[in-house]
Order: sequence, then structure tokens, then C-alpha cells
Amino acid sequence: MSGKQGGRHRRRIRAAVPVAGAVIAAAVAGAMLMAPANAAPPPPAPPASEPSFTAPSQAELAARLASAVKRAQQPPTADRFSSGGTIEPMVIGGTNTSIASAPWMAQLFYNDGPDSFFCGGAVVAPTKILTAAHCVKGVDWKAKGVVVTGSEKLGTGGTKSAVRRQWNHPKYSDYTLDNDIAVLTLAAPVKARPINITKSDDTTSYRPGTLATVYGWGRTTSTSNAVSQTLRKAELPLNSDATCANWQLGHQFVKGHMVCAGKPASGRDSGTKTACNGDSGGPLVVGGRIVGVVSWGIKDCVEKGAYSVYAKVSSYAGSVVPRVDDANLSGDHRSDVLARRSSGGTLYSYASKGTSLAARVSQGDYSGTNVILQSDLNRDGLEDLVVRTTSGELWWSHYVPSARQWANTKIASGWGSRKHVVVPGDVTGDALPDLLSVDSGGVLWIYPGKGNGTFSPRVKAGTGWNQFNSVRGNGDFNGDGKADLIARKASTSEMFLHKGTGKAGSGAFAAKVEVRTWRDYNAFDAAGDVTGDGRADFLARTPGGTMYLYPGTGKGSSEIFATRVKIGTGWQQYNIFG
Repeated sequence: MSGKQGGRHRRRIRAAVPVAGAVIAAAVAGAMLMAPANAAPPPPAPPASEPSFTAPSQAELAARLASAVKRAQQPPTADRFSSGGTIEPMVIGGTNTSIASAPWMAQLFYNDGPDSFFCGGAVVAPTKILTAAHCVKGVDWKAKGVVVTGSEKLGTGGTKSAVRRQWNHPKYSDYTLDNDIAVLTLAAPVKARPINITKSDDTTSYRPGTLATVYGWGRTTSTSNAVSQTLRKAELPLNSDATCANWQLGHQFVKGHMVCAGKPASGRDSGTKTACNGDSGGPLVVGGRIVGVVSWGIKDCVEKGAYSVYAKVSSYAGSVVPRVDDANLSGDHRSDVLARRSSGGTLYSYASKGTSLAARVSQGDYSGTNVILQSDLNRDGLEDLVVRTTSGELWWSHYVPSARQWANTKIASGWGSRKHVVVPGDVTGDALPDLLSVDSGGVLWIYPGKGNGTFSPRVKAGTGWNQFNSVRGNGDFNGDGKADLIARKASTSEMFLHKGTGKAGSGAFAAKVEVRTWRDYNAFDAAGDVTGDGRADFLARTPGGTMYLYPGTGKGSSEIFATRVKIGTGWQQYNIFG
């Protein structure tokens, strides 16, 4: 990428580039089984909008891919420019590698005539692809995109997937390329093994000199627009912020949001290792986790003294994780609210409209239950329910797209004495949703999820949890990308935030932090990200039946919630929220 410091022309990589062709644990073993249709509570009706999405056929996806590959072979006459001028968001000096060594790599092809382009990406969950915002913003991946996984060959082989939804960081700038991170949601899960992202407290991975590996199908030489037909990788040392800021275009480096890697380019291919055009959106990996996303660099990539620049993933964990774990009934990035009537036992769903709720929709008779929670235990991007019956059985109710119906899988029996059951998301840091419970003795247990509705043996996380009369959690309350819990002390009505650490066992949660004293409420719900802003929210009901939404702020202090918003009255008719 060649850049002018004066009237610079910042060109994005999406420009066309040449492409050639006992109970759980001790008591849970053996408890997993499919149940007879009448052995579980009636499952809810299929989600209103998600299953109604009709994915393109494989033939159509193949046609999109073939067209994108063909179009991208043409000269880049329709380069997309931002409002400012010559930096190109963009493996020179690397080596070929196999998809077996990087099974999570993804190829993103966009078919739009002369504006066709491709980017790299990484599978971070069965239906989620992490990539760059400049590969996503302003185009319609659902209508014109195709994602290829499971192949090291560019544009051929592997699994072709449609895109169901797209998200890019709301503060992404076309001009500065700041906040250059995005997530695509696929129409169906892929078999490629996901890779986890690093979290907000990771400083070790970014120490200067740490070797990172970048992957991609981009240009392999500065003298030709030809890109690699085989997946390549290169090891690059990470640099300090000072080093990144001191090079020729350092004034465009945003400390904290970007990281640069590699030794200074030599001015020619020989002696240079760097990401280049065509690698955009691909991952920079340290220790088996993504620490960066290929964002930008200098035209032709080898200008003397230049570095390749990446979105710093640790700074965006709090934004990305909610988009990875955003399954909901209405499929719109906003969590919905579930409430069961105490009279008759009908379960209703309320689709979120941001700071208000749509009219309720009946989900069936749940009179035989006392816990109903929202989750996505198999990470297929579709809302699941975890339900406990009055007899103490715990069930996983999940939609099976191939069968176009819901299935009920028994998780465990004998859970009637559990004081609290919670499915807050990924507690242990492996990107898989976990199950938590507080037993009658006040012990908090973690059941690490396997990503398929089953769980590993339980791990003791703490004691004394019988002091709380409410333990809720669904997502990340303090913006660090880790699942948290909020618990209310029965004797004082104090509300405590238990920040997740991403570890299992006794270190799973940091010391509790008091965030509120709520004596005026008698029911709570952690439904997830109700407002759709990427932050976990909370709901609280008064004894008189007024429901309030407390939007999350992403802060881990007394400012954890913004000013409450009145949702409505009449909520005293419900005795279970999920």
C-alpha cells in the first residue's frame, strides 16, 4: 500500500483483486437422551422470523461464488474509495499451509458485478465469522454473499454457506478505518472447528516481540496483483504502540484500537513479511486465539519501513461476544423477554423493539415448570430454552431446522432442590455456553458446556450463595467479553455484580461489587442484550406490577445501568421470567 501523508487516498481492500480459479457430572452421566414427545413441557412455537429465512440453494451459492471469482479476475476498475484518499486496508514472505492447520479459516466472496471482492475471516462459532468492518459495511451479504469454509484452495472446494445477518462495529469509520471489526451470521452451522478470540484483559499476547501468525489468500508479491490460490501464513512479531505510531503513517494509527505487526518492510519482496491485499478480515493469532483482524497497510505492502495494521481484538471483545451469542426468537440482534403467567401457566414472548416491547405472543402451556431460561447451547444461532419441571427435571428445548420442529433433550434429573439455575453464556473462556446452579447448601457449581447441549463434569465455583434470593445472568455486564452474574442479597436487597474471569473453578468470578440496593422490586430478569447495543441489560418488576428496563452501560461499577425505562404495567400476572 503506498501512502501519501498529505492528500492521502485511503483505499479499502474490498476493491476487486485478481482471483484465479449423577445429574450433571457425578450425577449427570447417562442423563442425556431424547425424550418422548409428551415427556417434557410443550416446546415453544418456532421462532417467528429466523426459520422463515430461506437460505439460497447450494446451486445458487455455487453460482454466486463462480461469478465473484470470475468478476474479481477483471482489472480493479471499480475500486471503492472512502472519503479520504491512498491507504489500502489489506501474505508476502509467508509459506503455504493447510486447512487442517487452520480449520477455522473462511473465505468471504461478495458477488456484485464489477464491485465483486473477497476477504478473509475466521469461524469463531458454528454460525459466526469474525472479519473486518470494511468487508461488511455498506453491502448486503445476505443477498449477494457466500462464505467458504473447510478449504485451503481459494474459491473451490469446502462448504459454501449463505449469510443470514451481518453486524459491523457501529463506530467504524471508512475514513480512519478505526473500529474495523465485524461479525457475519451464517444461515446454518458449519463443521469447521472454531477459534476463540482473546479477551479484554489480555496484555501478554500484545507484548512487543511476541510472535503472531497471520493467515490469508492475499497477494504474495508487490509486483503483481495475483493472489495466492492456497492458504498461506506468516509469523510476525508484534510491535509496541510507540513503534506503530512512529512510522511514516503513524498519525493514522489509533492507539488501543489497532496493533501493528512485522519487522519494517524492506522496500521490496525480499526481506519483507506482511499481510497484503486480499488478506483483509483474516485473523492474527497468538496462542490459539485471535488477537487481531487484518485491517490496513501501505499500497503494494512493502514500502520501506512500513507495517501491516490490525484491529486490536482485546479492545473489541465486549462488542464481539454479544454478537456471537445473540440468538433470540425474533432474529434481530435484540434479546426478547419471556414471561409465564401464574394463572394457567401460559408462556409469552415479548419481542424487543429496543427500549419497548412488541405485543406478546403465546409460546404454549408451561404450567409444569418453575425455571425457563433463554440460551443457545449448541451455538447454531437459534434461540434455545433451558427448562426445569416441577418434578426437578432439566430439559433443553431447541429448534432443529432440518426437521423444522423443536426437540426436547433431557439434561438432568433431581434438580428440584437447586435454588438457582443460570445459563449466562461462556463462563470458562472456551467460547462455549455453560450451565450454573446453586445447590441447597449454597454451593455454586459450573457445568462446562460442550457446545451440543451436553456438559462436562461439574466444577465447584464457590460457597455462600444461599445468601442470595436472586441469581441472574445472560451475557457480559461490564464490557470485557466475559459472562457475569448479578445476585441480590436476601437480607439487605443489595445487588452485587460478580464479574466473570473466563476461568473455571473457584476463580471463575472476581470479588463481588455492590452496584445497587433494590428494595422496591420483587422479580428480576437478565434477558440479555434487549436494546441491541451490544451490552447486557436487566429488568426489574415492582410488587405492583410495573416493569422497568435498566439498559446496560458496560461499566463494572455503580454505573452499571443507565436511567431506567418504564416497560409497562400489569406484569404482576407473571411469576417466571427468562
